[in-house]
Amino acid sequence: MKSASLNEVVAYLDAYLHTDAIPDHDTALNGLQVENSGTVTGFVAAVDASQQTIDRVVAECPRGTMLVVHHGLFWDGNLPVSGRRYRRIKALLDHDVSVYGSHIPLDVHPEVGNNALLARELGILDPVPFDVYRGIPFGASGHLIMSRDMLVTRLVEILSGRVHLIAGGPETTTRVGVITGAAGSRIQAAAEAGLDTFITGEGAHHTAFDALEFGVNVLYAGHYATETVGVKALAEHLAKRFGLPWLFHDHPTGM
Repeated sequence: MKSASLNEVVAYLDAYLHTDAIPDHDTALNGLQVENSGTVTGFVAAVDASQQTIDRVVAECPRGTMLVVHHGLFWDGNLPVSGRRYRRIKALLDHDVSVYGSHIPLDVHPEVGNNALLARELGILDPVPFDVYRGIPFGASGHLIMSRDMLVTRLVEILSGRVHLIAGGPETTTRVGVITGAAGSRIQAAAEAGLDTFITGEGAHHTAFDALEFGVNVLYAGHYATETVGVKALAEHLAKRFGLPWLFHDHPTGM
């Protein structure tokens, strides 16, 4: 069975994603989160390092698989290795599965990043950032002339999920921006950047009024669904780079 060195794969990922240079939440812990015996036999992409994902990797994939996720293992902070954390880590170690997590570094990547990829799939040819996160350019935006109803249809086709439209802007879009995940709080920033339409995963109840009062169409396409595109692209990129197989494990939350 063909394989690659874990150290080589991790070094490549760290450099390709600029893992150490991109700011993030303190508990994101981007990079290698679980080491294995030193060999990678293939890649599994998933949005979340959940027990369901780990159990499926253990059941279906060979030893040495690297699990590449957007939401890693340690979002709940510096806690004892007990309960569900113990069960997740034990299953990984018993099956020699490594875990690499990439949150904001994957969001902002110009080639395999969630924001840029989704923007390009919608038809924005050369998306550019329109917002800022902890001092770095964030989001992806550009010109896209399309009826907002057609944009909803297109987004449903791409993500195979439901889209909720808050029709606060014009019926025909001209400047559209994307921040995947839970970016409902950035509606004002989208409006101030001159966007008439903003696409994200989810937002709070009051953001419906933000959309209406700032004059922006807001499309909520699901936190999970909007963040499937990056991990798929990253795993496919790694598979080509190292000549190894890859899979996507889908565990939708409906949120």
